[in-house]
Formats: sequence, structure tokens, C-alpha cells
Amino acid sequence: MKRVVVTGMAGITSLGSDWASIAAHFEAGRSGIRRMDEWERFTELNTRLAGPIDDFAVPQHWTRKQLRSMGRVSRLAVGAAEQALQDAGLLGNPIIQDGRMGVACGSSTGSTDEIKAFGNMLLNSVAEGLNANSYVRMMPHTTAANISIFFGLTGRLIPTSSACTSGSQGIGYAYEAIKFGRLPLMLAGGAEELCPTEAMVFDALYATSLKNDAPHTSPSPYDSGRDGLVIGEGGGMLVLEELEHALARGAHIHAEIVGFGSNADGQHTTRPEVSTMRRAMELALEDAGIAAQAIGYVNGHGTATEQGDIAETQATHDVFGKHMPISSQKSFLGHTLGACGALESWFSIEMMNRDRYVPTLNLHDVDPRCAELDYLRGESRVMHNDYVMNNNFAFGGVNTSLIFRRWS
Repeated sequence: MKRVVVTGMAGITSLGSDWASIAAHFEAGRSGIRRMDEWERFTELNTRLAGPIDDFAVPQHWTRKQLRSMGRVSRLAVGAAEQALQDAGLLGNPIIQDGRMGVACGSSTGSTDEIKAFGNMLLNSVAEGLNANSYVRMMPHTTAANISIFFGLTGRLIPTSSACTSGSQGIGYAYEAIKFGRLPLMLAGGAEELCPTEAMVFDALYATSLKNDAPHTSPSPYDSGRDGLVIGEGGGMLVLEELEHALARGAHIHAEIVGFGSNADGQHTTRPEVSTMRRAMELALEDAGIAAQAIGYVNGHGTATEQGDIAETQATHDVFGKHMPISSQKSFLGHTLGACGALESWFSIEMMNRDRYVPTLNLHDVDPRCAELDYLRGESRVMHNDYVMNNNFAFGGVNTSLIFRRWS
């Protein structure tokens, strides 16, 4: 078995596109959530809250030819991938184009402008707005395909369009591809563009926050006063590399991936199951070959939905007991869906390497129905840990757990 390390990390979020900017917001307790006045025309949509990226612009060196196959979700993914390759010292290096590098990436859906155009064709029998690239921008694997084409990657292409676990499955499957010796380099992560249809998905389930006039007070994961989730957008990518390959080229190593667990509830499309969430964490621990006591921090999925928060914390308590520190960065960014697994993995590694852990914003009174854990709230906490875990859970009953080890 090969050892797998992280040699590049990057993301694009509503709080910024570099760790220093994002960390400054974390430390100041400032979220990226705002009222979406542009959603007023959707009269049957109850929530008006989201975490948009208001200042995203494609780099000037991207060509028109490159851009025409990319909707916003792919642009976020490719932008994060370019930054991650730069961080890894691989941007422009021909070794990524000789078959040694692949990509594993996903999103909840493709770009919805194209879905709208195809829907218009079905409803009104006109092809207005459709062209040769419309399907490429809409297709479920648009992020992975566009990354591969943009950078000329000819290794494996693994699409992971599994809603909220798209990013973490991308990282997990990329890790396994390298671990089992299939290739030495992978770009892995996920992305999501903001769309009111995604808010409507959760609105129809009575699962969105309605604190429309107080956007910075929501979402509130694990809090007794939470009233639902807030949708966000973003893109996050990691460069994963076989250890010996990384050492041979003198790469800077951020962390080692030592464990990945993934399974399915097999019960209900939207109601989480404690037993299988717990089992996903156990699978990651077994893969890493470590005891539960070795984990020093759990980055929780923490969406601020009632069923999700309760089930997740019960599963976490079952594995680790009441003293496990846990927090959720969705309290700052909203739920970035396909991007969250990658962004939160990036944050987990940064927190581990800097010995400073971000609390859950807006967590004042822990819901007594949530299991007893060491909930980080208020100010960030200084801790030294050798192992951290990042968990994500998605519609369809998809569960993922990743374990990162400090590199020294």
C-alpha cells in the first residue's frame, strides 16, 4: 500500500480565497451570510438567506475557448484546482499531463442556467439559449471533466456527484486510487454554484432558516434555537500525492491522509441513520489503523437541521465519547453542498497545523437532544493534535469520514 499526502490546498468561498482572509473572518466571528433581496421574486420560497461569493471573477488569462464549456460551478472548481496546483508547485509542470495525474471531483448538480434552458425547450418547444456546450455545462460530471480538460490531465477521471459528500468522496476515492498504486497524483474536491432551486429543495422540507432579517445570526448548528440551514457556494480542491513521489520532487507536505470510510444508510433518502453514520467513522479509523482515542478533533457536518444535528452528534458520541471537540464551519459559510467536504478538509488541515480550532458560530445553547460532546463555541481554541477527522453526510444516505495526520 502507498502512503498518500496532501501537497496542495485551495478554495474559493464567500469569506475569501486564501487561508489568511478566511481565518480573519473566523477569528472575528464574521460570516458570509446575507439576505438575498434578488430572491424576492420567488414568492413561494420562504428563506431569503444564502452565502454567495459576490466578488468572484475568472482570471484574465483564461481564454474564451476554455470558458465556453464552463458554467459557474466548473469555474469555481477549476479556479480552486489552479490555486491548489500552484500551492503544490505543479502548475505548468508537464508531469501532470503524462498520465500520472487524475481528478476526482463532483457537485450536487451542473450549472442550472443550462438546466433552465433545456426546461424551456421542453415547456415551450424552443431551443433558445442552447448550444453545443450547454450539456457540458449542465452534466453531472461537469466539474471533473472541465478540470481534466483545462489542465490536460489524462489519468483517471472519477466523478463524485453525491450532494453534500461530493467533495469528501472525491478526496476519499482519489486517496484510494493512489493508495492502491493506480497513479501517483490526483486533484480532488468539489464545488457548488448558488441557485435558489437548491434553497427550495430544503425549503420544501421545512429545513431552511427563516431568520431573513438577521442573516448573521444563522445558521446555528447544534443550537437549541436553530431554525434550519442556509445554502452557500464555493469550490475546494486538494492535490493528493504518493509519498515517495512527493519526497522525490521536494514537495511541501501539508498533511497525510490515513483513513477514509464511506457507506450508505440503505433506509431513507433524507432521514439520517445513526448506526451507519457511526460505522463510516469506524471504517475510517480501521483504515487508518488507529484507535478512536487518537483523534483530537472532529470537523462536524453541522448543517443546523434538527434531524441531521441530532443523528450526527449521537453517532460521534457513540464512537468517541463526550470529551471529543467538535465544530462546524457551515455556521460561517452556509452549506456549500458539493464543496463542503473539500473546504472543510482544507480547514481541518489548516487548523491542525496551526494548533488553532475554529468554533461554531451562533452556538449559544446546545440542543439537549444533541449528544454530549465538547462543542467549540465563543473563541477559537488552541489544541495540539496529531489526527483530525472530517465527516460529511448527504441525501440518499451517503456517509463519509476522512482522517488527516499531522506531517512532521
